[in-house]
This record gives sequence, structure tokens and C-alpha cells, in this order.
Amino acid sequence: MPSDYAKSLGARLRAIRTQQGLSLHGVEEKSRGRWKAVVVGSYERGDRAVTVQKLAELADFYGVPVSELLPGGAAPSPLAPAPKLVIDLERLSQLPKDKAGPLARYAATIQSQRGDYNGKVLSIRQEDLRSLAVIYDKSPVELTEEFIAWGVLDAEARRAVESF
Repeated sequence: MPSDYAKSLGARLRAIRTQQGLSLHGVEEKSRGRWKAVVVGSYERGDRAVTVQKLAELADFYGVPVSELLPGGAAPSPLAPAPKLVIDLERLSQLPKDKAGPLARYAATIQSQRGDYNGKVLSIRQEDLRSLAVIYDKSPVELTEEFIAWGVLDAEARRAVESF
């Protein structure tokens, strides 16, 4: 039977994860298998003891101070969910290839990896935007503005690059 402390710690872990818009499976994907969904879930339920080292590593993964995860303090500060970066694939297909070719190839690769061929939109991560910025030889902020001007990203995407 989990202790009250383990349950409180687990609730804090779950709160941080959900504030970041991550499912347990999303944590496993984002960490590239470093954090298994079943393990993180067992920490969150208080079924499994988490070592100080693992707690520090989880805090680092979530980008929060360890103190945010520890029970007894104030509730976790609200974190805004990461803004969605959604490429309008229909608009992208209308752009000249000399302009949007690298983005189209990148999007096609992601679609292939995910098996996601809805053809209308494609969500990408901030890390993808950084990679595309290197390909286009621009800063992420400049590239975001260009993609917004092309109509392939919504103006909301500006929030995603505020932290760059």
C-alpha cells in the first residue's frame, strides 16, 4: 500500500506531466524510451519508490526544479501547455517547390514515420522547427515568421519560439 507521501509525490509528477500536455506514452516517446510509460505510471500511482537520482532526472526531463515535484510545498505552478505547431499540408502543397521543398520533404518524412497520411495538417515539435531552421539557414524565429507568411503555420506558432 503506497504511503501518503508516495501518493503526494506521484500526484505532483502527474500534475507536471499533464500540464505539459504529455500522456504516459508521450513521455516514453519524447524521452526516446528513457522513461518507460509503465515506470512513470507506477511512480505517479505511488506503487514504485523513486530514488533521489531518478527524481532529479525526471525533474530535468520535465524542465522543472526538483522542489516542484516534492510534496509539502505549494502546488505546482501552472505551466502553459506547449503551443501546437501545426503545418497546413494543403497550403504547403500549393507553394512553389523551390521555396517549400525542404519543408515538404521534412513533413513527408514525419508522415512516413508516423504512418499519418490525413493530408490536411501535421503537428511538429519545437525540436523539428529547430532542425528546419538549420536546413533553411535561418533562426527559428525568422523561419516561423516565414512559415506564417506562407500560410503553413498559424500565427499562434509565434508562442512556440518565444523560448528560443
